[in-house]
Amino acid sequence: MATIWDADEVKSSRPSSRESAHTVPAVARPRTSRSRRRLGPGPAIPFGLQIGPALLVLLWVAGSALGWIDPRILSAPWTVVEAFGRLIEQGRLQDNFVTSATRALLGLSIGLVIGTILAVTAGLSRIGEALIDGPVQIKRAIPTLALIPLLILWFGIGEGMKVTTIALAVIIPIYIHTHNALRGIDSRYVELAETLRMSQKDFIFQVVLPGALPGFLLGLRFAVTLCWVSLVVVEQINATSGLGYMIDLARNYGQTDVILVGLVVYVMLGLVSDGLVRLLERRVLSWRRTLAN
Repeated sequence: MATIWDADEVKSSRPSSRESAHTVPAVARPRTSRSRRRLGPGPAIPFGLQIGPALLVLLWVAGSALGWIDPRILSAPWTVVEAFGRLIEQGRLQDNFVTSATRALLGLSIGLVIGTILAVTAGLSRIGEALIDGPVQIKRAIPTLALIPLLILWFGIGEGMKVTTIALAVIIPIYIHTHNALRGIDSRYVELAETLRMSQKDFIFQVVLPGALPGFLLGLRFAVTLCWVSLVVVEQINATSGLGYMIDLARNYGQTDVILVGLVVYVMLGLVSDGLVRLLERRVLSWRRTLAN
């Protein structure tokens, strides 16, 4: 009888199959159903980078429509659109745009080549760093626009001065970020290259340049922005063509709508340029796993 009673007691202490179906998941559910929160900025938002500019345009439209913005201070968006169409019809916008784009691309190209060569030379040679890094840091401490009076004395007010100003603005971010990326390459890769007895050429093209590519692209983003900023300034100094000249001429005649057309074109050029560099960065550095992915 004791054995039967013990068995019944054990049996009664066990949950029935119906009870276990309800009680066990109730205990386990909070552990399994609760999804783990992922750290970081969160999932990508479609057209996320365009939300901010779109809000600014909406505020501009609303302020102009409700009369909160004086048209003499800031023309209405529809007035700017009319001026945009008028300038295109007259051919003024296209001609000035081509001139400005030519100056910007020429200065950007020269700055990229010189900045990259200086960064590679200083990054791979202590002697090169001793000769190059000091003057570059001195130039970094001096705003490029502060050199314009001196550049005018050296090159005059022609295209040479404008292109040189843009190139000097581009060199600094390219050098700083590329040089920093070069010095940040893992020394184990260098030791591996020495173990494999790689030549200096193969070491540069297979280890150094790929390792410095993230820094170079970051510097390129800053360089593109500084390129357009410098262009705006130099084209308003005794220029006879270009978007900056068009803006300065409109200022003399009080044409706020034309000024805004030039500024909008500058903004679009800056956003498109930065977007192209971002796209290039995602394609070239697709192997990296970062918070941006």
